[in-house]
Amino acid sequence: MHTQSILHRTTLLAALFLTAAIYPLTSTATPIEASRSHKPQLPGVYRFQVGEVQVSALSDGTLPLNLHPLLRGISTGQIDALLQKGFVRNPVETSINAYVIDTGSHLVLVDTGAGELFGNVAGKLPQSLAAAGYRPEQISDILITHIHTDHSGGLTRDGQMLFPNATIHVGQADVDFFLDPANLSRGLEPKHLEEARKTIGPYLEAGKVKTFTAKTTLLPGITAIPTPGHTPGHSFYRVESQGQSLDFWGDILHVGLIQFARPEVTISFDVNQDNARAQRLRQFETSADEMRLSAVAHLPFPGIGHIRREAGKYEWVPAQYRNRD
Repeated sequence: MHTQSILHRTTLLAALFLTAAIYPLTSTATPIEASRSHKPQLPGVYRFQVGEVQVSALSDGTLPLNLHPLLRGISTGQIDALLQKGFVRNPVETSINAYVIDTGSHLVLVDTGAGELFGNVAGKLPQSLAAAGYRPEQISDILITHIHTDHSGGLTRDGQMLFPNATIHVGQADVDFFLDPANLSRGLEPKHLEEARKTIGPYLEAGKVKTFTAKTTLLPGITAIPTPGHTPGHSFYRVESQGQSLDFWGDILHVGLIQFARPEVTISFDVNQDNARAQRLRQFETSADEMRLSAVAHLPFPGIGHIRREAGKYEWVPAQYRNRD
């Protein structure tokens, strides 16, 4: 009995010591302190395949857009009602997405984000590019959907070309519009002229810009498709491999929660409101009919999915997330 009593006390003490080790009475960092420590967002990268081609979606960051003064053809009440259905309030946090196409022989970047032109908002493409395992000097070609700040602004840093070995592909109509001071009397904003000179300008001077005016094969499996409206030279790009394809939309739309339900709604950024509206309606219909996979610059990251027609309206169906090799 005495031996059993000693064994019982020994077992009890061991249990108490183990409990104290697992649940200490004091801690050097309280749960409140831990919850208050701020951790920055990690660089945004998402990879997927289009046939044999690997595509990496890269986040340049997000920015808040106050839609009330920006959208045309819709009331503020209607804006707020549609946003509420998507559990969102104005201003809307808007993604700026770019994409790397790795064909094996070419490393192609679709759009470059805002660079330094939005101050401390956005401009995160270099970090995302590095997290994806690429360096700016490795980029062989850059496909600019159009010459607006959040798509071409990342071409330069501190006045220097960020992608010194890249050839820039862009619609001729955008080069003609955004880099000609005569167009200041035709709707070109002075800041857009200045920004185009800072970003596209150095590549033009270096002879590294190639333009197109019609549907053009730029590289094996990569095609430029002019879709003017938002800007005069706005363009889609299509990558095709092994019977699969992906369309890069640029700014065919800005606010999915509004413009899928109301595709006739335009935004003040559209250089030509009527043409932008007509182009969106045409491309929505084509994409839905052909069930095209698309990459969209301003839908929530990574912006990959399909559009479908539902009850006379359009809906966005995000691609399924995949995380395995």
